[in-house]
Amino acid sequence: MLLFHSCEKPIDFVPNESTPELVVEATIEDGKYPTVLLSNSFGFFSEISLDMLVNSFVHGAEITMSNGSKTHRLKEYEVPLSGTYKLSYYTVDSAQVATLFRGEQGKGYSMNIKVGGKEYKATTTIPFLTKKIDSLSWETVKQQDDTSKVILYGQTTDPPGLGNYIRFFTSTNGGPFFPGLNSVFDDNIVDGKSYKVQIEQGVNRNEEIDFEQYSFFDRGDSIVVKMTNIDRATFDFWRTIEYSYSSIGNPFSSPTRVVTNVDGGALGYFGGYSVQYISIKIPK
Repeated sequence: MLLFHSCEKPIDFVPNESTPELVVEATIEDGKYPTVLLSNSFGFFSEISLDMLVNSFVHGAEITMSNGSKTHRLKEYEVPLSGTYKLSYYTVDSAQVATLFRGEQGKGYSMNIKVGGKEYKATTTIPFLTKKIDSLSWETVKQQDDTSKVILYGQTTDPPGLGNYIRFFTSTNGGPFFPGLNSVFDDNIVDGKSYKVQIEQGVNRNEEIDFEQYSFFDRGDSIVVKMTNIDRATFDFWRTIEYSYSSIGNPFSSPTRVVTNVDGGALGYFGGYSVQYISIKIPK
């Protein structure tokens, strides 16, 4: 004990103040208009409040998006939150009818952002919806006494050939769609196979998660699963985000670099989604 005590060395350090960087969350789904959220990043040790979040939104950006034949300038909108708080986001300007477009499967899209004297660019594709959920089923959780909990399963077939990337979300009883705790998957193991897999309930990462029960649904739940096909860049972004999230607080984990597809020094991503919705009602 004396030997180990003599080897201890206290280390004091003060983290550098980081310069806020632009954070981009841009998406386009087939059949829908593009949506872009812009904000400024926080320091790693910041204590985040609602005031900080609202004040982080970036206003007055010039954002254009193109589908290869039309180029549309997005417009900034605000949505009221609780109290006097507002959410700021960018989407299509309905007054500019000639250049309006929605997402389409099999097409590529480019985005250009100008704000604060800097320019940022990104591209994405909406893949064809080749990987779908064929059917949903459920069974009672057998590992616990509470028989009200059920496991949801999806039956799916992976098309032959690697490169089918997916991300899934769930909505319960008409609530919002939340992504799974691990929501993105490739087909390196299941290429060309038909298989049955558990679909975990999506989680709201802004709330405390019960890691013992979060994945289960309840008897009587009405569930909608949102199955999406995504490209490799979107998969890489969410794969590294989720790995980083799962390793927070683990002193033995390796540092993770979140992979972005936005050029110019911004954080975040621009992702395209082809979408399938499938629902099931669990009897009481």
